[in-house]
Amino acid sequence: MNPSSEVDQGAAEGKRRLNGSVLAVTLGFAVLLAVAISKEFHLLAALPVVVGVVGLALSSRHLLLLGLVATVPLSLNLEQLELGGVGLYLPTEPILFGLLILFLVDQLRGVRLPEGVSQHAITRWVQAMFVWLILTSLLSWDPVVSLKFTVARAWFVAGFFFLLLPIVTRFERQEQFVLLYLVPLLGVILYTVIRHSGYGFDKQAGHWVMEPFFKDHTSYGAVLAMFWFPTLALLLRPNRSGLGKLGVGAAFTILTLGLVLSFTRAAWVSVAAAAALGALMMLGVKLRTLMFGALLGAGLLLLSWDQLLISLERNDQDSSDDLTEHVESISNVSSDASNLERINRWSCALSLWSERPLVGWGPGTYQFVYAPHQRSEHQTIISTNNADRGNAHSEYLGPLAEQGIPGTLIMLGLLLACCNMGFRTYRALRHQEHWRSLWALSLYLGLMTYFIHGVLNNYLDTDKASAPFWGFLAILVIMDLDVRRNGRSAMPYHQRDRPSPGAVPSPR
Repeated sequence: MNPSSEVDQGAAEGKRRLNGSVLAVTLGFAVLLAVAISKEFHLLAALPVVVGVVGLALSSRHLLLLGLVATVPLSLNLEQLELGGVGLYLPTEPILFGLLILFLVDQLRGVRLPEGVSQHAITRWVQAMFVWLILTSLLSWDPVVSLKFTVARAWFVAGFFFLLLPIVTRFERQEQFVLLYLVPLLGVILYTVIRHSGYGFDKQAGHWVMEPFFKDHTSYGAVLAMFWFPTLALLLRPNRSGLGKLGVGAAFTILTLGLVLSFTRAAWVSVAAAAALGALMMLGVKLRTLMFGALLGAGLLLLSWDQLLISLERNDQDSSDDLTEHVESISNVSSDASNLERINRWSCALSLWSERPLVGWGPGTYQFVYAPHQRSEHQTIISTNNADRGNAHSEYLGPLAEQGIPGTLIMLGLLLACCNMGFRTYRALRHQEHWRSLWALSLYLGLMTYFIHGVLNNYLDTDKASAPFWGFLAILVIMDLDVRRNGRSAMPYHQRDRPSPGAVPSPR
């Protein structure tokens, strides 16, 4: 018999078996689905999706994670939709929980992170954060709430930082990460703007027209601010086709329009402050100089605090539909309810900290314990004694109340390590590869918009803010390690020929 005919027969037989298996599985699922519908067990309809996700997680984890990034801007909160009363984002958080399990299994099996990551300062601060989160959860006012908070923080960090690190070693994947989030985010912006236009771009309507994708305009504005600088860098990338530039230019225009119409004053301030920081970095100002200037400015602020407070109290411009008046209302601490409520929440955070200064009340507990600490002179028309209106409105005072002094110091340590990394990477690249230095700068400034915004709000308990925050950090860590390892531009590891003379080795 001809060997080729035997091969053809074998292939045909294999194809018939495969078709038979697919048919059997399809018929079996159809029967199960019919039974489930008759018993009103509709969740069984999601079985193929679950099987597909598990298969991707086991065979092509990087595809699952990148695909997951694209779903983040479109994810929905069950609690916000009044389904089950559970604050869970779908489809992202169940998948992230599964990825967290796989990550922990990998660590037990001895699977290593990319070279140098374990010794990096960012990783050390992240490790310290989780050690303290676990300890304060065990000593919490409500350990169950705190452990849930800690597990949720763990799946965000595992998925968008540790598991992302080996994926973004090449620039193409770094750009892909940003675009995978940005493109669906543009859809959300267009949906929001069109919906907002139906209300004449009214400021009050601007607080909720982004629902159900974002819970309010402040979280929406914070995320748009984070992507403003990376999108601008992608627009300035050389050697991009005309059609590509047109697409990125349109994306940048839509992003800017969404940011302006978000009526999120903190987001506007964060972008302006980050732009000023970027300008100083491009002028060659060093980090230590900026830190000295910041400390000097803080000292002068404290010395003139009383006079400054009197000046601020003279501003009675409330938030407004007029953009100019809305900007002026940023410093209104005499009548603007939003500003006054933040002061109320901050005052409560300090009061909570004074009672438990070392370990705090426990991660995630602020909203359940702050009400008795409100003072009548600080309460506003939007104050509440119910545990239903958010947190301390600060990434620094929130940990202070919930995790004590070490919690805030860890957050400040992460900020300082991020600044050190951002300045170091930009400085190393600026005289060698201009655009790559601009890319590193844009990611750093994107992160800084969040750190600045974090003075007034906190959103790292949501997938919307956690994905870009930890993702940008992961990309910068990879670029930083590559610069320090090779002493020159951050090119993909597999494209390196040999280290340049005088290269700085990575820390061991």
